[in-house]
Order: sequence, then structure tokens, then C-alpha cells
Amino acid sequence: MFLLRAGIAVSLVSTTLAFVNQTTCNGRTYTYEELAGYGTVPSNARDEFGDTLNFGSALALDRSQWKKLSNGSYTGVLWGLPDRGWNTQGTLNFQPRVHKFDILFTPKPEATVENPSAKNLIFTYKETIRFYGPDGTPCTGLDGDTTGHLSYPGFPDLPAASYTGDGFGGPGPGGKRIPVDSEGIVLNDDGSFWISDEYGPYVYRFDAFGRMTTAIRPPNAIIPMRNGTESFSADSPAYYEGDDAEPVIPSDGPTGRNNNHGFEGLTVSGDGKNLYILLQAATNQEGGLTSQTERYTRLLKYDITIPSKPRYAREFAVPLPLYVDPTAKPSKNPKVAAQSELFHIQNGQFFMLARDGGFGHGQDVSLSNYRHIDIFDVNSATDIKGSTYDCTNCSVASEAGVLKSGITPAAYCSFIDMNLNSQLNRFGAHNGGAQDADLLNEKWESIGIVPVDGLIGDDDEWFVFSISDNDFITQDGYMNGGAFRYADESGFNLENQALVFKIKLPDHSRPFNRD
Repeated sequence: MFLLRAGIAVSLVSTTLAFVNQTTCNGRTYTYEELAGYGTVPSNARDEFGDTLNFGSALALDRSQWKKLSNGSYTGVLWGLPDRGWNTQGTLNFQPRVHKFDILFTPKPEATVENPSAKNLIFTYKETIRFYGPDGTPCTGLDGDTTGHLSYPGFPDLPAASYTGDGFGGPGPGGKRIPVDSEGIVLNDDGSFWISDEYGPYVYRFDAFGRMTTAIRPPNAIIPMRNGTESFSADSPAYYEGDDAEPVIPSDGPTGRNNNHGFEGLTVSGDGKNLYILLQAATNQEGGLTSQTERYTRLLKYDITIPSKPRYAREFAVPLPLYVDPTAKPSKNPKVAAQSELFHIQNGQFFMLARDGGFGHGQDVSLSNYRHIDIFDVNSATDIKGSTYDCTNCSVASEAGVLKSGITPAAYCSFIDMNLNSQLNRFGAHNGGAQDADLLNEKWESIGIVPVDGLIGDDDEWFVFSISDNDFITQDGYMNGGAFRYADESGFNLENQALVFKIKLPDHSRPFNRD
């Protein structure tokens, strides 16, 4: 056993005690007890509209449907969010959506590396809700235009994506739609959803039928700029354009969110009154242009007491963790582990999923060095909301990623290492090694929690769910209602993978209202 001290965090890792890791963050103790579950959905599964099923960019667990059965199993409802559709060879006119699953989870605490459990998390697909703009026009996974926007009464100017034909390379009238690269989800009591997006980056509220009712445009410091004007393109050309795609110049703008580094993190307070939004990594003017300097990202807080009128309330700088990439030169290390999801615990503390990139199933190197669900605390952090840091050219850090004096960032505390083979092997999964179906996928992008007691979590024990984003990679893929067939050029089939961790929160935690 060893003790690791960093700032206000104390982490205790053990293979002999009754837990995997224990972390104290700003006086509050968290315990990672064990990996409790593993499950998959085939890479060629399809939704009710005939399209390939992916749901790992974010998840929401319906707490009202979580039940513990008399035999020790659990049943529940999970909403899984895909991103912009199959896009490894170019973006498509895929309509963003969210999928609903019934889940059956049977813990297997007796599982060992020597006698591993079979998969014990089962998904049953139920339905899909597709997303539409305020006027009922479908949204799209195509890249945003380099200039221009769409306007609707009562909304800020929204990104626009123009396309020809049907947007898949076939005949059609063409058109212009709101581009949404969905990355975060909050499920509301009335069946509506808050969805965070990478293209804007914006946050949208969709009603229970999928129609957009509200949009949040962030401060200008986060809005991407090119050539002196806002530019929502992520330099992700359409598949049908091929080599004829018009170049985006410059590919990366000088300010605002970096390409494909938008609002990956989205969560809500336990009382449902405050929405928290986290940028994947630093803006370009704050070091976001390289993986070594993109460390200081921004957390935004919005009061959503009146959902139709979100109020920008506070903002904090959050440091991202560093890791060593063994495939890179010493001069290119350490690198920043960009974040892929956010979850509000309580009292100014949050879970954050931060990870490396380019390692895992379907990648050249199978061993990942950093996939964590960690904790950060904003109680002593500087509120940076205001004109000093929110204008177009304003920054909280230099282009080299050095935080400006006078700003206290959030405190960061390491917690769950998702890569530990001593836990993964208990369920037949693994990090590193053979390129098989149980090798962890590269991208893990979601967090959801439910109580172990099946009620309200009075004993402070919780299950943490996380699902991988498989990028729709399959050799038997379908889009456009099944009319567009594809086989990813990688040659791989990446299953949708899910992990469940058992943890103990600090004493008397209240991540949700007691209802």
C-alpha cells in the first residue's frame, strides 16, 4: 500500500484491504470498493428507425425506476446518448437522438480474477427519441458552417449546417439544420432533456417529444472565432464531400472552444435548480491548441429554476490531470487528460471522467494509461464570471496554459482508476493485451449513479455506471433509416461496453433530494 499526497487530496490504494482506493478531498472521504459489473451491446445493434445503435456519449439513470429485487438483482431505466453519428470517415446528416433501455443488474461480489463472472449487466432496448429544432426541422450531426447562423424567436443565434442532396451522398432537396454533436444529458422530471453539444458549444433543452424549447449560448470567450467572426465549424467535412471538401482556414481558430472540444460535461444539482456545464479542455486562447497546454478548462453554473430562462450564475477554472504518454517523445510529455463527463455530488464537489486518447480496442496501442473518474472541489475556487474573463479575447490562462495570477482553480483529487486489470479481469474485461471484444474501448464518456440500497442511499453506498462511446464502429452499420449502409475502414467491430463501480460517498451525502 502507498500514500499519495497532492494538494488537499489524500489517496490510499490497497489490494489487501476491503476496498480498491480511498481518497479524501477537502476533508471528505470517498471509497472505491470494487468493480461490480460489466455488460455490452453488440456493435451492429439497431434502433427502431433502422440506424446503428450507439449510446455512450452520456447517460441518465431514471431514479424513480431503480428497484432492488428480493433476489439481490436490480432493475432500472437508462437513457443513453449517442453523439453525431458514424463520423470516422466524415460527418453525416444523422439526426441526433437519445435511446431508452431497461437494465437488469445482478452484482457478483464473489467474482475473482481466477474465477471471473459472466457479464452481469443486461440491456433491453425500448425506444428512441430524435431531436428537432424549434420549428420541427430535424437537427443534424453534420459539421457547422464556417459562417452564418439560424434565427428563431426567443432563441439566441444558433449554429447552422448546410448540406446538399439528402446529406448522405444521395439525391434530395438539401437544406440547413441546427448541428448538434450531443455529449451530455440531464433527464428532467417532466420527461424533457438538457443536452450539451460540442459544435456551438451550446446547451439545449428538448421536450419529451424531442423538440427544442430552450438554448443556452455560453460567454463569448468560449464561442469559436475565425477570421474575426464566430465560426461553428469543427473542420469535420461531410462524408459525401470526400476529397472535394472545401478547406476550413484556419482549421483551428485563435479563440473559443477548440475543434471537437466542446461541452462534454453536463450535470444538475440534486434539487434540479442548477445546471453545471464543463468544457472538455481549455479554450484556444488559454492553451487549448495542444495536448500539453490545454489544462485549465471552465465550469459554468446556470440557475434553471425557470427552465425557459436559464440564468448565468457562476464560473470556475478547473485543472485537468496530467499523464505520461509512453508512445510520445519526452519533449511531448506530460499530456493533459481531457475530460469526458461531469457529475454533481454535493457541497461544491463533482465527479469528472478524464482520460487519455488513442489507446484501447481498435487503436494501434491497446494499453491505456489514464482513465479515471476523479473528484474536484470548487469551494475555494475563484468565481471568474464577468467581463474580465468572459469577453471574446479574454482568458484565464496564457496560450502556454499557465493560469493567471489571482485565480484559484478548483482542487483536484484522484479517485477511480478504471484501467485496473485486478478489477476488470474479475468480469473478463481487460486493459491492454489482445484486440478482442473485452478489451476496453478507447473512449469512456458517461457517469450515472444509483443507490445500492435501491431506495435513497442512506448508507452512502452507490453504484457508478459508465458507458463507452464506440464511435459507431462496426462492419455492419446503417444510417439514414437503414438506407445508408457502411463498414468502418478500420475493420473493427466495437461493442458498446458498460462498467459499474461500487463506491461509498462521504458520510451523510445527499447527491439527490430525498423524495
